[in-house]
Amino acid sequence: MKVKTILVSQPEPKIENSPYFDLQEKQKVKIDFRPFIHVEGVSAKEIRHQKIDLNNYSAIILTSRNAVDHFFRIAEEMRFKVPDSMKYFCQSEAVAYYLQKYVVYRKRKIYVGKRTFAELSPLIKKYKDEKFLLPNTDKVKPAVPEILNGLGVDWKQATFYKTVVSDLSDLADVYYDVLVFFSPSGIESLFQNFPDFQQNETRIAVFGNTTIKAVKEKGLRVDIAAPTPETPSMTMALKKYIDKVNKGK
Repeated sequence: MKVKTILVSQPEPKIENSPYFDLQEKQKVKIDFRPFIHVEGVSAKEIRHQKIDLNNYSAIILTSRNAVDHFFRIAEEMRFKVPDSMKYFCQSEAVAYYLQKYVVYRKRKIYVGKRTFAELSPLIKKYKDEKFLLPNTDKVKPAVPEILNGLGVDWKQATFYKTVVSDLSDLADVYYDVLVFFSPSGIESLFQNFPDFQQNETRIAVFGNTTIKAVKEKGLRVDIAAPTPETPSMTMALKKYIDKVNKGK
């Protein structure tokens, strides 16, 4: 069956030169974007219930832009003036760059990993005397606490924001040829919104092994998978599949 419509379970890209727009134009397919999950911040009251006093920490570990936003949101709600001496350990350059939204970069102590949390850990280990706070989501990757415990540093994790299932009830009677997923949470959202979902002729495109596992656990079929050596991005995997079924290449 040919592919004419695709639903990507993420927000629409804000950049004009997104490969999705290129794919849409060149392959003559319609691509819609809809987040299946979204992030909601917890209140300052909930942070206090977690026995978190921001005054007790000298270093913040930031694993995502969401962590940056919600740390500074809570600091403001608690009327906590973040001291100039605060150290920031950012998992990637993208997170460190985003931090400039809140702090004057050149005047702060900012330490940047390459990409993964494991690559950030040697920098954290160098500052063992600091008291670290990890503002995070309610769904933390198990590797993060394991790495921090292995370093033997003084650290505490707190839930500053939560991943919440979006309401997709308006899509109940809408059909797409391909559904694109990037996380197990997206699959969870699909079934919370549509408990009786049947795949039938719908193709499912999946990014990452944990998401593939979540799809198969629900008894669904994975038709398009990324990343692979040949198709490292989702748009490349979609293009390859569309070329095959639409044009018989």
